Amino acid sequence: MNTVASILRPGLDELVSGIAAITARRPDAHAAAVAVADLLRERLPSQDILTEEERAGSPDGYVSHVLHAQADFSIAAVVWRPGQETVIHDHVSWCTFGILSGIEYETLYRDEGDHLVEIGHAENRPGEVSGFAPPGDIHKVRNTSPVTGVSVHVYGADLNKLGSSVRRAYDLPVLQR
Repeated sequence: MNTVASILRPGLDELVSGIAAITARRPDAHAAAVAVADLLRERLPSQDILTEEERAGSPDGYVSHVLHAQADFSIAAVVWRPGQETVIHDHVSWCTFGILSGIEYETLYRDEGDHLVEIGHAENRPGEVSGFAPPGDIHKVRNTSPVTGVSVHVYGADLNKLGSSVRRAYDLPVLQR
């Protein structure tokens, strides 16, 4: 663990120790996502987990700051300026996230082989926590609020090793259900 980064990031040490205790029990992906979501609800940090410069984001697209990474999990903070969004994608592992500011509007999809079908939406607001485990985690996320959004994401993978939590980006046609 990078203790220098932890000292400068209020709430990070508590998250790391709590998540490490959960992942040490080797739960399956769904159980890990649920347990980490429960922990994140109790210990959701403030935006001060990022510096003022990090919280500003980038005009070029959303930015992910890896705050902690080890073999079985990583913690990242994602910064989204108004209107910024991801591509449609899925993940290499379970994920849990908590919203610190902004609104993350999530559109969910099902892969039908030659096209995607839109199957739902979620409007994630400050203080809310959610999570998921593959398969069935195909989604796109957009900051629909007029303010810069910040969210904390916990992935069941080493982002320093992988570089990203994204398993696949989808460019298939999308049909409404």
